[in-house]
Amino acid sequence: MVNIIWAFMAIVGIIYAMINGTMEDVNEALFSSANEAVTLSIGLISILVFWLGIMNVAEKAGILRLLTTIFRPIVYKLFPEIPKGHPAIGYIISNITANMFGLGNAATPTGLKAMEEMKKLSDSPSASRSMITFLALNTSGLTLIPTTVIAIRMQYHSLAPTEIVGTTIIASVISVISAILLDRLFYHMNKNK
Repeated sequence: MVNIIWAFMAIVGIIYAMINGTMEDVNEALFSSANEAVTLSIGLISILVFWLGIMNVAEKAGILRLLTTIFRPIVYKLFPEIPKGHPAIGYIISNITANMFGLGNAATPTGLKAMEEMKKLSDSPSASRSMITFLALNTSGLTLIPTTVIAIRMQYHSLAPTEIVGTTIIASVISVISAILLDRLFYHMNKNK
């Protein structure tokens, strides 16, 4: 559906440009935007590689193991249907850790693996309670270091690209708490039906 909406908007824009005689402006904007997108992507790749390296250093230093130890009891409380020691728990913790460091691209594979493992535990063709909770938690995204946003701000020569870290932490904590509370509220409302 979104593809249809985007295609419709592009076609309407091109037709409007042809009628107004501004097709040259559209072409110029199209090619300059494409050039800027490539430049931005290359800049983001370098930042992503840097933070993935930091994650490897954190793993070798035992910081990720410490985070896993800290988050394991919380994850067990949030996902009571998943047996202790199940592979889904490890994937969930890896996903949360990657999201905390703003590495959404690195978190995606572990998130998909977590969903696959949780689906194996469910007999239902629809999403299980654990899958819904994980989706709500993942969508709200607890982020301590918004690396992608910092990289974009650096790319556009922001005077203080990291000044958003404090507000990001506050917003993401509120978002995660809201997601968990709403998840539990809807679960209990639907359970009583």
